[in-house]
Parts: sequence; structure tokens; C-alpha cells
Amino acid sequence: MNICSPLSMLSFINLATQPPVVIGSFPISLPGVIAMMSAFFVGSLVVSKLSVRAGVPSILGVLLLGMYTDVDLVRQFLTPQIIEVLHSSSLSLLLFYAGLNTNFSQLKGLFRFSVMLAIGGVVVSSLAFAFSIWLISMACHFFFPVIPLLPVSVCFLTAACIGSTDAGATANVLMSVSDLVPERVKRVIEFESSLNDPAAILFLSASVGLFVAMQSPELKPAIVLAKELQVFLRSVGSGIMCGLILSYISQFFLHKVLINRNQILVLGMSIAMAAFGFTTLIGGSGFVAAFVTGVFLSNNIYSSPHITPELMEDSLQPFNTMMELVVFLLFGLLFDPKYVSFYWLPGLLVALALMLLVRPFSVLVFKAISPLSNRETALICWCGLRGAVPLALTYTVGVELPEVTGLSGDSLETIKAYVQTLVFVVVILNLSIQGFTLPHFCRWLGFSAATPD
Repeated sequence: MNICSPLSMLSFINLATQPPVVIGSFPISLPGVIAMMSAFFVGSLVVSKLSVRAGVPSILGVLLLGMYTDVDLVRQFLTPQIIEVLHSSSLSLLLFYAGLNTNFSQLKGLFRFSVMLAIGGVVVSSLAFAFSIWLISMACHFFFPVIPLLPVSVCFLTAACIGSTDAGATANVLMSVSDLVPERVKRVIEFESSLNDPAAILFLSASVGLFVAMQSPELKPAIVLAKELQVFLRSVGSGIMCGLILSYISQFFLHKVLINRNQILVLGMSIAMAAFGFTTLIGGSGFVAAFVTGVFLSNNIYSSPHITPELMEDSLQPFNTMMELVVFLLFGLLFDPKYVSFYWLPGLLVALALMLLVRPFSVLVFKAISPLSNRETALICWCGLRGAVPLALTYTVGVELPEVTGLSGDSLETIKAYVQTLVFVVVILNLSIQGFTLPHFCRWLGFSAATPD
């Protein structure tokens, strides 16, 4: 139906003026929902400015805003279907934008190390981090039996959520130290954070398939693993193929359909949503397709001087920022802060292990092929920032936990709350500590605005 037709406008007016529907003990109507959304977005801008003044990443303030907005009306309005739509659309746009940020031409002399750090680093850090979470979980349960023991499968899934750096958080923090970080270090960090997101999603998907297969002991493990591997490869392969096909179709629209550059935003969002939607419909990985489409559009050479990858990136940046705000707000609204008082100790230990042990280890493993100096490598070790994508993947883990662990009832809810708290504490401490200390760390290493590459 055409939204501009008289019939659709009349329907919209009727919906907006009809008596409010009561949810729980609160009345809610369409104007109320719209007013509530505007209040959240304006509040996000206010806390972002306050966070920057305090010297911490702005997205950290948005997360705290959602967490301390204890509105039962909002939580009752967020049905599982709405949450799923918000997560999927946000992640697809974030990954498409991450693909647009992945510029291979800027990695001369750094390509091999950057790719190994981005892909191999996810695997190394996730495995090391899973082992760290398991050890910390055992230690906390031994000394404080009230803290539950996390199953090995949950440790792996939690590590897969936060084992990769986040493009949005990294870009947000690098802006505050852009004059201190050498250009080639900045390029490596940005490339790693962009490619990390789809790599983390694939690692999480593979981990879920592995542990789901292990929940079927009556079947032959080799057959179950082979079947899960087949599903995984088919999903990834179809995601890559759909991404390539849509990138070529998108180039046609860019050259033949666009009237002016102001329409790039509309086309870019359509491409990202189409990559996710159509690929998912045929059983492929929509997130991989969205990222691949962005990568090929970013690294293509266009005949028109008015169409450039930089223009597409700049046009979509506002919506990328909005999607990050949605993810942080959503996690904050769905997370109950009372669990922090129960699981703050394992969360603190896990966050310290990530920053001080796992992240440096995942970088130093590839030091032999790195052209960077020891100072530059140390700076990369301290730039492993986590943000929107780990929080969004936590929802995916919560959905998969019953099938992965075989738990149900109160035991399942306890493990879910434990995992959410771990991810929350890690992101909070990671953004606040590393985000606040990064300028001082750069100066301590001897970098300044006049430092050459």
C-alpha cells in the first residue's frame, strides 16, 4: 500500500487517535510510543555529551542511560519479536557499515599482519578468553558457592561474544586521540575492528553448532559434527555469494538509478537490509552478506566522480551511529542492574583477564609477521575495545542457551543473567578504563602530534 495514499493516511490517523491500549498497569498508544522514542534519543545525545566531557566514550553513557531507565512500560512493549527485529536490523547495518570501512588499499605493507590479527586474532582471543572465563568461574564457585559454575559451552559462547574488538567503539575512542596515534597503527586498528565483527559472528555460529551437536550423545559424534559443519559452510558460502551478487546489483543502481548524491543514504540502507533479508530467506548468513556487500562497494572503482566509497561511508554514518545507540539502549533496558551485585567479582576478574592477558596475547602471537615497532604493538594491545556488537550477540547467546546447554527453568534464567552481567561488566570496564587511559598511554609510549609514522 502506498503510504502517501488517502486511505493509508486515514488509517494512520485512526491508529494515532484511537483509545490507548493498556499494557500491564500503563496506558500506551502510538503517540506515546513515538514520544517515548524521541525522549530516549534526545537523552542519548545529552548523556553522550556528558560522557565526552568526563573523558569516557559517549556510548558508555548511552548504555548506562538504558540501564537506569527503569520503565516497566518500555520492557512490556519490547516483545521478543520487536527485540529480534531491532537486533537483526541494527547488526546488519553495523556490519554493512563495517564493510564500507574495510579499505584494502590503505594497508600497503600491513595487509598480512592486519588480516591475521583480524581473523586469527578472533580465534586466538576467543579460545584463550573461554579458558580464562572457565578458570575464573571455577575459582569463584570454589570460594563463593553461591556463584554458579558456568558450563564449558557457556564459557565458549560468552568468549565468542566479547572476543573481538568493535568497530563503533574503536572509532569512537580513536577520535579523541587521532593526533597521537600514528597513521599506520590507526589503519591496522580500524581494519581489525571492522573485520572482527563478522569473524566473531562466524565463530559464535560455529561454537553453537559444535555444542548443539554434543547435546546428542545417542548419535554418532562424527556424523553430527559433519552435518553441523555442512550447515555452517553452506550458510557462510551462500552469504558470501549473495553479498557478491548484491554488490554488483548495487553498482548498477548507483550508476543508473540515482538522481543525485542525496539518495545514497536511502540506497545504502536498502542494500544492507536486502543483503540480510534475502540471504536469510534462502538459509544463508545475512550478516556475512551485509558485510561482504559493504566490502566490495568500498573497494570498487567507480566511473562517476560523484560516487565514491567515502561518500557512501559519510552518508551512512548517521544511521550507523543511531543503530549503535539502539543496541546500547536496548541492552540497558533489558538488563537488570541488580545482578551486578551478585556477579561483580567474576565480571571484574574476566574484564582484567581480557585487557591484561588475552588481548596482548592475541596480538603478540602474530608479532613475527608484524612490520610495526614494539611501541606500536603495545598501543594495539591496549586498543581492544568492545562495544555494540558484543552486546547484540549476547541476545543471540541467550536464545541459543537452552539448546546448547539443555537447561531450563530457573537454572537457565540464572545462567542467562550471569552471562549478561559478565558481558555488561566487561564492556563497561573496557570502555571506561581503556577509553579513559588511552591518551595517557599514548603519551607514556612517547607518541605525540608530531610523531612520524
